[in-house]
Amino acid sequence: MKALSNRTANFTDSVIRRMTRISNEYGAVNLSQGFPDFAPPKAITDRLAEVAAEGPHQYAITWGAQNFREALAKKQEHFSGIKADPNSEIVVTCGSTEAMMAAMMSVTNPGDKVIVFSPFYENYGADTILSGAEPIYVPLKPPAFEFDGEVLEAAFREGAKALVLCNPSNPSGKVFTRAELKIIADLAIKYDAYVITDEVYEHIVYEPYKHTYMAALPGMRERTIECSSLSKTYSITGWRLGYVIASPEIIDRVKKVHDFLTVGAAAPLMEAAVVGLRFGDDYYQDLKNHYTHMRSVFLSGLKNIGLKLTEPQGAYYVLVDISEFGYSSDLKFCEDLARKVGVGAVPGSSFFQEDISHLIRFHFAKTDELLLKALDNLSEIRRKMK
Repeated sequence: MKALSNRTANFTDSVIRRMTRISNEYGAVNLSQGFPDFAPPKAITDRLAEVAAEGPHQYAITWGAQNFREALAKKQEHFSGIKADPNSEIVVTCGSTEAMMAAMMSVTNPGDKVIVFSPFYENYGADTILSGAEPIYVPLKPPAFEFDGEVLEAAFREGAKALVLCNPSNPSGKVFTRAELKIIADLAIKYDAYVITDEVYEHIVYEPYKHTYMAALPGMRERTIECSSLSKTYSITGWRLGYVIASPEIIDRVKKVHDFLTVGAAAPLMEAAVVGLRFGDDYYQDLKNHYTHMRSVFLSGLKNIGLKLTEPQGAYYVLVDISEFGYSSDLKFCEDLARKVGVGAVPGSSFFQEDISHLIRFHFAKTDELLLKALDNLSEIRRKMK
């Protein structure tokens, strides 16, 4: 038999999904894979029940149902100030995972270079490699997760065609300041590069931090490819509804790539989700308040236990320092944590290109009951893990 693909030879399974399986195996509280354990807004699920009876049940327009794209354009203009044409500047995808892949394949050629900040969501490196491009990793240095502008410019000088920006960031919870984004924007303009953004946590930002849309910065509208999804904002991660917003020239290419990747997103789910896209400002304030509460519950509990952490500015993840436990492998630590303590986490090394193995990631998109159960289990961490 001939050898399989060299491109994917070094891929591993998703460490995040692996830790979910390990958590399930030991009956641990799963704070690894980042999905909410509470219901979506009732208005959306009520509409889904109606759609189940009345349809649509067949293919929508390949790049997304008309009413969905129109509602999305209005919602995004409201928050970002950017007016996007629903017909020529939006493609609806099967989750932000496909949105990122379609964007990457639309922009890069084999041999091109793409800048990825480290730590990074594990798909970014894989997307780059699957596109035939080469990732250049630029470190965000813990605990503040700031980047060195000179190091970033050196990466652009290597000929980077694009940069991937996750803001707010998974796994660090960093919210990039406007000043930081301007540095990135100025370099993208100077070196004629694209910026592919992942903004799935745009509405989960904690005071006093604010989310700034890269595409809203001067000179960035035409070279920004915004990727996002409804998953985190409306607690519907299983619906797999994502989107790409970009200039007509870019979107024309994304439409074609998307057509051959997945054909289209699920028609009945788009129809039901339109209700959410039309929610008023109160919904997003309530969402922010909800996650602010959960962040307070979980982080206060971790601090009471005496664990060292980096306080997240956005998203719903927290990185915890496990140096005191003396493990050389954070993966082994997480396996033991699930087995001995009953809490699932993700080893930080799966997010870093650098040799960093003293951090683990928890997520706190859980009910108070489950967070308190996890904290109760973690109160025994030193007795059970040392």
